[in-house]
Amino acid sequence: MSEITKVLIANRGEIAVRVVRSLKTLGIPSVVLYHALDRDSLAVREADEAMEIIGETPVGAYLDANEVLRVASESGADAIHPGYGFLSENAEFADAVSSAGIVFIGPQPDSIRLMGDKMASREFVEKQGFPISPSVPFTGDIKSFVREATQIGFPLLIKASAGGGGKGMQIVESASELEAKATTAANEAERYFGNGAIYAERYIINPRHIEVQVLGDGKGNAVHLFERECSVQRRFQKIIEESPSPALSDELRQKICNVAVGITKASKYLNAGTVEFILAPDAEFYFLEMNTRLQVEHPVTEMITGVDLVVEQITLAEGKGLSLSQDQITATGHSIECRVYAEDADEGFLPAIGNILSLKEPTGPGVRVDSGIVEGGSVTASFDPMLSKVITHGKDRNQAIGRAIMALNNTAILGVTTNTAYMARVLDHQAFRSGSYHTGTLEEAQAELVPSDLELSDEEVVLVAAALFVQAGAGSIPEAPLPYSAIGAWRN
Repeated sequence: MSEITKVLIANRGEIAVRVVRSLKTLGIPSVVLYHALDRDSLAVREADEAMEIIGETPVGAYLDANEVLRVASESGADAIHPGYGFLSENAEFADAVSSAGIVFIGPQPDSIRLMGDKMASREFVEKQGFPISPSVPFTGDIKSFVREATQIGFPLLIKASAGGGGKGMQIVESASELEAKATTAANEAERYFGNGAIYAERYIINPRHIEVQVLGDGKGNAVHLFERECSVQRRFQKIIEESPSPALSDELRQKICNVAVGITKASKYLNAGTVEFILAPDAEFYFLEMNTRLQVEHPVTEMITGVDLVVEQITLAEGKGLSLSQDQITATGHSIECRVYAEDADEGFLPAIGNILSLKEPTGPGVRVDSGIVEGGSVTASFDPMLSKVITHGKDRNQAIGRAIMALNNTAILGVTTNTAYMARVLDHQAFRSGSYHTGTLEEAQAELVPSDLELSDEEVVLVAAALFVQAGAGSIPEAPLPYSAIGAWRN
């Protein structure tokens, strides 16, 4: 058991700020590393210390394990929290951290390797007797792959074994397009993850994406903190999550959470993780993958359980074991998270850049904002376009939805196009209101989610505000006294 005395946060943006704030509650000093582009970021402002890292590219700086370890050593940090993305699921980095005598606030490297490889994790889960969807790995012989995959039946979904986020993913409707799409998927997987391994699995039409938050002590003990519904997606990427899922009965919820805990125990998993499932329309569910890190959407779990997951991560990393038993973890009310992206949702979700000229974030009962931006800051194309997360909690789902819509409508980020108005329309759409949505709903409802003529763009809002300001002030400017009023157009 080792007491953590100083934590380096190897990340940026809202997750870095979020970790800093939990560390403050524990009285543990924080160090944030930053690339020059992030010098004036909120994370740098809030951390106890900040140290610059250098890289050939901004993203490359955050991915440079040697740079991260240099900062850890020079700052005297005895632990590293990787957040999510960047190096958070890099087993070699976790190994290097441990070799340097620093605590990695996350799972053991072997767990990252096992669960980070989708094919290996599926094989492990299947051996434990848990459900997976039928699949075929690509072993290098494209003809054999096509033949075996065809036997599963169509449609198929091709995935990258070493990655996620929709990269290397292809839907295949028939045998005639299988070879070409498999080649495309393998090439994309190689480009994004440095690993061209792919596999094909049965594609479930109109599925729901359900995930379970788990904590493990590394010794075969584990608990769950209920599920999250993550089916509101665009381009295979989540934008709205909620908990509890409106799709699960109490019986099905217990069943899926028990499977998640079983997988966590069997793998002797340490720290926080998320077990993801695909839920078919007939209520059958299949293991999808396990994310060996904190999830972007973890706040909805915190809102319904009252458990600070970052604090739990640190407790587990210190070797203190699970602080909660399963019967001590209860859920109250309903929570929704909306990811605020710098993108134009009405133009194919094109990423947006610009300077944040004015920033107003929502407040009020049941409203939480995890943000990484500041007024006057810049949004560039160098990083992921997620700016912040608006999270709400209510006594029931309807109240949580109402608070989320109000919070989004009270979010003003001028100078950069965001998806806040779009998400408000999604939350108010009949499919979401009724809880009957699935992963393809946004595409199906595309025509119904276009803005009305009454909605104003950021530019129009600024122009209207300027016009009202001029109009309000025109009659209040005092008339110049003599002799100045008689000077006319004289200039010095």
